[in-house]
Amino acid sequence: MEIKNSHGVVIFQGEEDLRKVNLDDVNLSDAMLEGANLEGITWMGTNLTGANLKGADLYWAILFTSNLMDANLENANLQGADLKEVNFTGANLRNAQLGRDNLGGATQLQGAILTGANTQGANFAGAEYDKQTRFPESFDPNKEGMVFRSLD
Repeated sequence: MEIKNSHGVVIFQGEEDLRKVNLDDVNLSDAMLEGANLEGITWMGTNLTGANLKGADLYWAILFTSNLMDANLENANLQGADLKEVNFTGANLRNAQLGRDNLGGATQLQGAILTGANTQGANFAGAEYDKQTRFPESFDPNKEGMVFRSLD
């Protein structure tokens, strides 16, 4: 599979099933992954700054410590994902699904940075956060149905 950036430049070429590829700590900034099936991927520390993941399926994905600053995750499915310490600063999470997965497991947002993110219409019901999680201005995690769960 080829992953191109918004300028059409190939930034990754390899295995067809991205779930089988180790892209930990890889720079995929500005990647065009709109509508991609990334269910269950494990990409820890991956740089996805400015990536287009609109409508992508990231169900049960592990993106621990990844950078999704300014990424487009509109209508993306992030249910049950491990998003601990992910940087979502300025990301578009409009209408994204960050609630519980089909088995009742929580999306984990402990230590995540959501400052400046567009969360309009996003579903956070049942997602977990802790005292390190940073939210957009006027965002109330309790009103959104989130659950405080410290990992300490």
